[in-house]
Amino acid sequence: MQDVGFIGLGMMGAQMARHIANAGFRLHVFDANSDAAERLSATGATIHSSPRSVSDAAEAVLVCLPTPDIVEQVALGTDGVIHGKRVRFYADHSTTGPTVARKVAEELAKAGIKSLDAPLAGGSRGAEAGTLSVMASGDGEAFTSLLPVFQSFGRNVKLVGKEAGQGQALKLVNNMIVGANLVVAAEAVLLGVKFGLEAETVLQMLNASTARSFVTEDLIEKRILDRNFDFGFRLELMCKDLRLCLAEAEAAGVPMPVSALARSFYDIANENGMTGRDMTVVVDELERAAGVTIARRTS
Repeated sequence: MQDVGFIGLGMMGAQMARHIANAGFRLHVFDANSDAAERLSATGATIHSSPRSVSDAAEAVLVCLPTPDIVEQVALGTDGVIHGKRVRFYADHSTTGPTVARKVAEELAKAGIKSLDAPLAGGSRGAEAGTLSVMASGDGEAFTSLLPVFQSFGRNVKLVGKEAGQGQALKLVNNMIVGANLVVAAEAVLLGVKFGLEAETVLQMLNASTARSFVTEDLIEKRILDRNFDFGFRLELMCKDLRLCLAEAEAAGVPMPVSALARSFYDIANENGMTGRDMTVVVDELERAAGVTIARRTS
């Protein structure tokens, strides 16, 4: 397999597509924003006018799109991947939730297309560095065939389940933990600051102790402490993922009251005009409520 299609050339997708081209695959791309597609021309990518056109040219098509509705349209719409003449394998790197993943997989299977839901972890920095985690689930033949493509932009690539939607479930679990952890960790650090402790000292001790986590070590100590709200994941996308997680949990009969409370902080930040900013700006809302900030000591 040499011809690989990529649809969705946003903050993550553009970087992933570049890695695929640099790995020697013939790249075929489409994005609703023609400028985004044109920027890939330097890699030698062939630019197409529709998802169907990409699927006429490529044996495998990968998508990385912002919402479940867009994923369904790209995969199953009148000009979608499902109508391509050459496509044999499909992988969705978006976060859509298990329900949409299962629907898309079932419809593509009717057209003889083997599919994977393969959501990502690692953010835009991981995409740029080629160190993403890829949580794939679905057809085993598709995974084996697409593994070299995934490895061009992923360091931790695993088939986590054989059923469509299981990768999506794992991604929602991952994002809920990160989202809830950021809220509770920021609240706790702010309490320490309120007691007169230096935020830097609090974080150094936490990260040498049992409370350490990716959130305390990376998001707070390496970014927020220096007032850099730049993880690379937009607030409204985190709101979407947390809502998806809770909706799927309700459908599965799993109560998540703590997670629901954590989600509300992101919704509040979004409603307060922070749409388009990084998801870590939720800490800004918590700081205003506490009357102190998480900032490095200045001499």
